[in-house]
Amino acid sequence: MEIVEMDAKAIGERLMELRGERTQAETAKELNISVSALSMYERGERIPRDNIKIRIAALFQKPINEIFYP
Repeated sequence: MEIVEMDAKAIGERLMELRGERTQAETAKELNISVSALSMYERGERIPRDNIKIRIAALFQKPINEIFYP
């Protein structure tokens, strides 16, 4: 079994791309997280916890693997 590392910068870029025209404030409110947390995810400073990954995938209607694993 291969272990796949998550690339925080690549995840951040995908999150910004998925957010599109929405503001960080709108998106953070929909995800029930702080704007600063979303900003850190988008800058690649942090990777969301699993429960947040699930919310992000649901909001953007994408599989978790597509967003977080290359």
